[in-house]
Amino acid sequence: MYAPPVFHRPVPSTGRRRTGVLTAVAGLVISLLAFVPSAPASAAPSLLSQGKTVTASSQENYGTPATSAVDGDNGTRWSSAAADPQWIEVDLGSAASVSQIALRWEAAYAKSYKIEFSTDNSTWSTAYSTTTGPGGNETLNVSGTARYVRLTGTARATQYGYSLWEFQVFGTTGGGGGPQIPGGGDLGPNVLVFDPSTPNIQAKVDEIFKQQESAQFGTGRYALMFKPGTYNNLNAQIGFYTSIAGLGLKPDDTTFNGDVTVDAGWFNGNATQNFWRSAENLALNPVSGTDRWAVSQAAPFRRMHVKGGLNLAPNGYGWASGGYIADSKIDGQVGPYSQQQWYTRDSSVGSWGNGVWNMTFSGVEGAPAQSFPNPPYTTLGNTPVSREKPFLYLDGNSYKVFVPAKRTNARGVSWNGTPQGESIPLSQFYVVKPGASAATINAAVQQGLHLLFTPGIYHVNQTINIDRANTVVLGLGLATIIPDNGVTAIKVADVDGVKLAGLLVDAGPANSQVLVQVGPDGASADHAANPTTVQDVFIRVGGAGAGKATTGMVINNDDTIVDHTWLWRADHGEGIGWETNRADYGLQVNGDDVLATGLFVEHFNKYDVRWSGERGKTIFFQNEKAYDAPNQAAVQNGSTKGFAAYKVDDSVTTHEGWGLGSYCYFNVDPTIRQDHGFEAPVKPGVKFHDLLVVSLGGQGQYEHVINNTGSPTSGTSTVPSNVVSFP
Repeated sequence: MYAPPVFHRPVPSTGRRRTGVLTAVAGLVISLLAFVPSAPASAAPSLLSQGKTVTASSQENYGTPATSAVDGDNGTRWSSAAADPQWIEVDLGSAASVSQIALRWEAAYAKSYKIEFSTDNSTWSTAYSTTTGPGGNETLNVSGTARYVRLTGTARATQYGYSLWEFQVFGTTGGGGGPQIPGGGDLGPNVLVFDPSTPNIQAKVDEIFKQQESAQFGTGRYALMFKPGTYNNLNAQIGFYTSIAGLGLKPDDTTFNGDVTVDAGWFNGNATQNFWRSAENLALNPVSGTDRWAVSQAAPFRRMHVKGGLNLAPNGYGWASGGYIADSKIDGQVGPYSQQQWYTRDSSVGSWGNGVWNMTFSGVEGAPAQSFPNPPYTTLGNTPVSREKPFLYLDGNSYKVFVPAKRTNARGVSWNGTPQGESIPLSQFYVVKPGASAATINAAVQQGLHLLFTPGIYHVNQTINIDRANTVVLGLGLATIIPDNGVTAIKVADVDGVKLAGLLVDAGPANSQVLVQVGPDGASADHAANPTTVQDVFIRVGGAGAGKATTGMVINNDDTIVDHTWLWRADHGEGIGWETNRADYGLQVNGDDVLATGLFVEHFNKYDVRWSGERGKTIFFQNEKAYDAPNQAAVQNGSTKGFAAYKVDDSVTTHEGWGLGSYCYFNVDPTIRQDHGFEAPVKPGVKFHDLLVVSLGGQGQYEHVINNTGSPTSGTSTVPSNVVSFP
């Protein structure tokens, strides 16, 4: 399909140690005591906890994370806040017969504490307790079956928090040995790692770009990774399914005296199909003083420092329909030019040039003042809750994944000063490579490993189940997961702190009821202190081939943060048609206190977004209704003409949204009418700010903006109808 450009888009869419506390105890080697079972002899007890997932109630500072207590390094430690009680918990990955606990305390130890066991992280039994803990090195003989082992300190021996060099759990598993699936390893052939001395960097980057420039539905997947240092005279052009990133802990660790460029020469200067690519964790000194990042959906610009300006339009200023910036600093001006909409979060800009329909900002230093609709700026001083996307980096010669800390009422970048968060060694990740089965992936999770998907396409015949708290699932190079037999591709349990990031989920030819599900039906646990985050997780139904799904993404867990997603029922490519790539619903939210920041959902057969949970919030929403509706009857919703792009259920009492837009382009039947783009109950707690609907070139029309409020669109002039406040 190709509409004239005037109608919008042709086819859119280590740390310090505490002063004053010295450790007097010299290091000693803890030997395993003889294990004398009451039953016939079994395998000797093994160290089960090292490198496993660990959580804690608090940490003293950036340099004392919980992971330091299970890393096997007697020079690193976990320390808590100076308050009672505090706890540290290790997930062994699967149930084990635990026979011994070894504690190596720093000078700040627990006088009173208990050790508890659990097989489900819910029901706990006490395996050991004391009110006269001696500190130093303690070896505790215990007995019981546990997957989760928790130490809770209830009385400190000093004024400081609790501090452990090592927290070791010994015992036997069913197989009697260590992990069956190794963590760590190489990153595979499609992760290209450069350092400043690498020869012919430009030629290699150009080679990848030539292959990926117009491969909109191709199978290539690449991650270009740059070690810390300075790179001169480099222009990295970024095509489809290509990610570029620095490997420093902060953007300024990896500096290009050059550019990272996205343009639209492949599509005659029109950038409305520049999808599925990313830039992250780099500092740029653009050659001309201004970098060009002319993208549309699913093309995040994260954790970047542009020491100049940033142009969001293609050369020649053709159409673009983006986009998303987060945790970035642009010293000069951001020039949107022809960009129709954009969302910027927790960043800093020198200035902002203009706006077309919907420019939304939250927590952005230097953002323009609130002025919707003229200019169309929606500006929030802070982002209520955010946590930046995990990323791969080099600590010396060792790969680690940094998981940034949660921020409340965030403003500006997260990387001024010492980044706050947790570093997880690559040895604690199953490095997933194409050909890996879902069974192996699930076994790795059960074993206690995180997941790092290398660039590639992964067919799964069973659901990938993330049922362990704080598991990181990180994709590189738009790693793509396809369910082959109608299963849900990914499910997250009702647990704390899961991080899903950097993945494309493609519907398979057999209909999946749901493609990504966060939380089981009826999930009810409180995750406010440690929410699950879904970041740069994109869903596609059709386009790359036949695919069907009833619902793209379902959020059942309370407190989930959905930070930048594009859920897309394809309007072009292969395997498209009103019934061919049928997908009724884009996003269904059932959980309470869910926050969406940067929500792009397009072309679903019925509701694009339906929100049923309480106290939900959305900051920025972009939508197009399905182009290919064959006639009015196909989209009739009872007595209502058309399904709203964004519906809040009548039962909801509290909900709020800022900067939301819906567009229609019914090119199969331009006589189709939508009663409204947005639908919500009229209640004091349900509030919307800065809404718009647009008819693209008069191909179909909206009667109202929200419910029966807002002027109708009309004619072919593509002028928005706006509502500043509802009700």
